Amino acid sequence: MLMLIDAASLWYRAYYGLPSSIKAPDGRRSGAVRGFFDGLAVLARKYSPTGMVCCLEGNWRPGWRLDLMPAYKAARALPDGSEDTPEGLDDQVAAIEALLPALGVATATHPEFEADDVIATLAARTAEPVVVVTGDRDLFQLVDDEHNRKVVYLARGISKAELFDGEAVATKFGVAPEHYVDFAVLRGDPSDGLPGVKGIGAKTAVTLVNTYGGIAGLKAAAAEDGSDLPERQRKAITEAADYLDLAVKTSTAVTDVDVPLVDATLPKAPKDPERVEALAAEWGVGSALKRFHEAIALETA
Repeated sequence: MLMLIDAASLWYRAYYGLPSSIKAPDGRRSGAVRGFFDGLAVLARKYSPTGMVCCLEGNWRPGWRLDLMPAYKAARALPDGSEDTPEGLDDQVAAIEALLPALGVATATHPEFEADDVIATLAARTAEPVVVVTGDRDLFQLVDDEHNRKVVYLARGISKAELFDGEAVATKFGVAPEHYVDFAVLRGDPSDGLPGVKGIGAKTAVTLVNTYGGIAGLKAAAAEDGSDLPERQRKAITEAADYLDLAVKTSTAVTDVDVPLVDATLPKAPKDPERVEALAAEWGVGSALKRFHEAIALETA
């Protein structure tokens, strides 16, 4: 089984989930580094992957998505367009991104795409079962029972992470995974800058998606004379037609990103042990790295 990690989701949850009192020897916060690798260890033990790729955010707010929707993720952007990150996280991210290749853990990224797109591409490339680890609801769109693709959702942290197949997605949101984007676009998602359609909340979005087969079917019904779509909703959908088209394109993960082939095999030993030792000492995370190695050694022995 191939495990695809939304790395940013994991380090953000580690940052907020561990106390700020966890420090490196030089006094910098180090909880995100420790928690990230402890999280990988927990995931490896629980799900026994045979391969793992940590997917990195090449561009958290790609220009081509902004061309479609200028408000995309605007709430998270600083005046200069960079991402608003919490104090002390950037240095820890740099440490994590240095440790992964030194350990021999595969990474993947693309400068013009988000980690979501890289994950979707790697999932589409393989015929083996896939588990996507993320705290991003958008990736529920990748759940696919036919191809044995599931999502481990981190919203409540690693210890309370939930495994979602198609039935679980439908139970939680009321729609099948292939219609999750339609649902989110209709309902709206402020964190991504999606305003939704006026007068349509979550319950109505579920009903419309399931009745008309997604936004394409809903737009067709709105344009059809004699349709049973209520007039108020017909008007709302018609007025929001341009938004719906652009929002669906913006929210749909790209599955053909030009990402080089990666060897996802879990390492049996560090690729650069001296680099690992130096970073472990600098950040005071030797114990967490040891726990990670013990966890994957159980699966690679």
